[in-house]
Amino acid sequence: MTVGTDLGRKAVLVTGASSGIGRAAALNLDRLGFTVFASVRKERDAEDLRAQASPRLTPVFLDVTEPRTIADAEEKIRRAVGASGLWGLVNNAGISFRAPIELVPLEDLRRLFEVNVFGHLAVTQAFLPLIRQARGRIVMISSITAMIVTSYHGPYSAGKACLNAFSDALRLEMKPFGVRVATLIYGGVRTPIWDKIETETDAVAAKFPAGYARLYAENQRKALAFFVERGRSSLSAEKSIRPIVRALTARRPKGAYFVGTGARLYGTLGRLLSGRLRDWVILRSLGLTKVEAPRGPEA
Repeated sequence: MTVGTDLGRKAVLVTGASSGIGRAAALNLDRLGFTVFASVRKERDAEDLRAQASPRLTPVFLDVTEPRTIADAEEKIRRAVGASGLWGLVNNAGISFRAPIELVPLEDLRRLFEVNVFGHLAVTQAFLPLIRQARGRIVMISSITAMIVTSYHGPYSAGKACLNAFSDALRLEMKPFGVRVATLIYGGVRTPIWDKIETETDAVAAKFPAGYARLYAENQRKALAFFVERGRSSLSAEKSIRPIVRALTARRPKGAYFVGTGARLYGTLGRLLSGRLRDWVILRSLGLTKVEAPRGPEA
């Protein structure tokens, strides 16, 4: 069952709507009849969205790491929605790169957390009064990498695991107010993020010391290639947004949805496997090292 049929009176903010999942979600919600506020950082992205959408969609300039832009967007949206409040917030903005824990520059790790964790929290805190007013929905875009961590995924996985913890707490805290919080655990989705990951990874690796090539370069290249190849051939962004719509429209949305290629499978493996067996499966799957399968129970 869905909530209401007059979706045009329900307003939704989608962050990171310039491309990928965010763009697909904003355009699809617009087609369904929602009033959509789509956050972008560049005018050309705003123009692209306007060209593809109805007048119900309004681009909003918002950088999740810049408090001033968050405050400006909140004021604009508050004036637009009035007493109805904000029905939905889709926290989608994010960045990603791969790096070994030993060498990841702390300034880059902080930058990743600023976008993927603190940025989501800042936006959520700013808009919660409007969402509570509407007894609406919050959708957090997370990743299966928070549940099954692989080599060189540490920075990204840590950010998503942190976001999952905040989402779980928020879901419990918002229940008395009638606000529902859903976490979407994404597996492989075919979006431009895979090109960006390669670029970001190269930029971060350029800061590594000379010994990096001998220690990590080959294995990191293999691990990145493994995920990029699968990501570029997996579920399209357009198909991957269906659970976002369900989380915003179902009368009783789930607390978590598994989305995209391999999400549910890897989630199950992450829960079932442990210890040396888990490590062996991951390393063997990525082709990172030649090891023998562990025998017998772990000591």
